[in-house]
Amino acid sequence: MSRTLRLDAVLIQAVIAGALSFAHLHDLAAAAGQDGWKAWAYPVSVDLLLVAAWRRMRTTTDNRAAWVWFVIALTASLGANVATAGLLDLHDVPDWLRITVAGWPALAFLGGTLLAHSPAPAAVPAEPDPVPAVVPDPEPAPAAEVSVDRVPEPAPELPPAPDPAAPVAVPPALLDHARKLADIHHANTGDRIDADTLRVRLGVPAPLANAISTQLA
Repeated sequence: MSRTLRLDAVLIQAVIAGALSFAHLHDLAAAAGQDGWKAWAYPVSVDLLLVAAWRRMRTTTDNRAAWVWFVIALTASLGANVATAGLLDLHDVPDWLRITVAGWPALAFLGGTLLAHSPAPAAVPAEPDPVPAVVPDPEPAPAAEVSVDRVPEPAPELPPAPDPAAPVAVPPALLDHARKLADIHHANTGDRIDADTLRVRLGVPAPLANAISTQLA
């Protein structure tokens, strides 16, 4: 019950905040000379660009461009909220603000197009866990028959056991994806990514993660 009430409170707060921001953007656009339906279209454009940038940041690892457009849309929204708080005379809007409001549709169209049509990095399928080789149990050698005319046959030789030190093959696509993750990790932390972090980020078994870490060194 408490979780349902908390979610409802967050939803109500989001609706109130969105309505206030929507009204502030409309008032600023109207004061800048965009009257009628055009003034109502500006807050829709700002909010759509904000949502598109946020969705792009959650669905890709290389989200630098999404962050740029998210900051631009957030600045437009916050700027309208601050400008309509009495710090700006809405009856005498400066020319630079009129130019900014008039040029916003082209800027929003460019940002939305780049966010919607930029190629997303190809998802690298997780390598399945290696199936351990099963060495068949040797069958017991039959008892040697005592005979003066027959020599006992030797027991069959067992197949050689797999070598645990054999190198693990790393697919090139998986290695490229791991290299991108290593670059992001180094840029964020300043340290080289280790094999355990690679195993968790890629979802691969430990031998494959060690092989990838060795090739990235």
